[in-house]
Amino acid sequence: MVQISEVKDSQSRESRTAAHTHIKGLGLDEFGNAHAIDGGFVGQKSAREACGIIVDLIKSKKMSGKAILLAGGPGTGKTALALAISQELGPKVPFCPIVGSELFSAEVKKTEALMENFRRSIGLRIKETKEVYEGEVTELTPEESENPLGGYGKTISHVIVGLKSAKGTKQLRLDPVIYESIQKERVAIGDVIYIEANTGAVKRVGRSDAYATEFDLEAEEYVPLPKGDVHKKKEIVQDVTLHDLDVANARPQGGQDVLSMMSQLLKPRKTEITEKLRHEVNKVVQKYIDQGVAELVPGVLFIDEVNMLDIECFTYLNRALESSIAPVVVLASNRGKTTVRGTDDLVSPHGCPPDLIDRLLIVRTLPYSADEIKSIIAKRAKIEGLALHPDALNKIAQQGVATSMRYALQLLAPAGILAGIAGRSEITVQDLEECQLLFLDARRSTTVLENTKGYL
Repeated sequence: MVQISEVKDSQSRESRTAAHTHIKGLGLDEFGNAHAIDGGFVGQKSAREACGIIVDLIKSKKMSGKAILLAGGPGTGKTALALAISQELGPKVPFCPIVGSELFSAEVKKTEALMENFRRSIGLRIKETKEVYEGEVTELTPEESENPLGGYGKTISHVIVGLKSAKGTKQLRLDPVIYESIQKERVAIGDVIYIEANTGAVKRVGRSDAYATEFDLEAEEYVPLPKGDVHKKKEIVQDVTLHDLDVANARPQGGQDVLSMMSQLLKPRKTEITEKLRHEVNKVVQKYIDQGVAELVPGVLFIDEVNMLDIECFTYLNRALESSIAPVVVLASNRGKTTVRGTDDLVSPHGCPPDLIDRLLIVRTLPYSADEIKSIIAKRAKIEGLALHPDALNKIAQQGVATSMRYALQLLAPAGILAGIAGRSEITVQDLEECQLLFLDARRSTTVLENTKGYL
């Protein structure tokens, strides 16, 4: 006999904690003032308030084509601020995070890769009103007729479909082509379907919940009977990015024969999109916007480690920011005065050329104080499900001040494993000291290299 056992619903949900799992927003009040600890953030009040103003500008669509630079040392929350901006904007606004080194590829030019990410950061919300027939299938009768080409076979001349909704029923006489779509969707009597009047597209939504008690076990998805009339007008909102439109138009639509399909497979996977094609897509988008069919949604392009870009990329970035359709660009750099990549003698702040620095609103992130590091470690330990003894928390906070906060945070998980092996429910000072012996920080590692001859 086949064994069937129930899976017990576990109350403890296992989830992977990433570096910025705890960031839920900027943690501002209704007046735009930052709380000391809120939204997963600790400290950085002025930087968070500045980012709050940027979020308001993006929402009011007054910020497109402008750029912001988050400048500060490593581990001061620059990436966290960018992610908090995306959380505040919500899922409907495109947010495209990249690292400066991502643009350098053997397949595509760096300027092309930069423009591709620019287009990914600009959304288009298309509103379309469609006439649809929606309801539960009460009748499905294909009507046959004699084959006009002769012979003994019969062809389907039309199909009669009865649809029922909460407000009434309707009988439809449909084209045989639509009957093929109905067969592909495997529609049966009792299913809830949706037919577009303009295109004749058929979508099976699910099984009517009136049949929910028909079987004890079934893999069907039950849906309620549609409200309103069978024939109705529906507004459908679709969110796409300009890059999606570029790719859709760049890919040639080949035939169905074997040669066309083989040539599609043999083509390189990544192809550059020409400037002419982008210009044509922009014209169509502008036409949709003028007709009121679509709305442009400028998103955010976040470029981390912007000092990794070279002078050609910076020149292209200047030009792209001036274009009529441009997103908000958020840059992040942890460098001071350094040589701009691609030049020999051009030393500039943050590794960006002076002409780009002039365009930027610079938001500064400050190093964390000892109390702030302690709060961050306590918050992180709670997210990772680790219990810290008060003495251990003080010890790891001092370690964060002496070395770096990132090193202190990385000691948490190994210390938790050592505490578990020793049979303790919380991390103690002893576990942290053992972790420090096992894992070196950057400063101790450098000292070892300096004092060891013949190493490496």
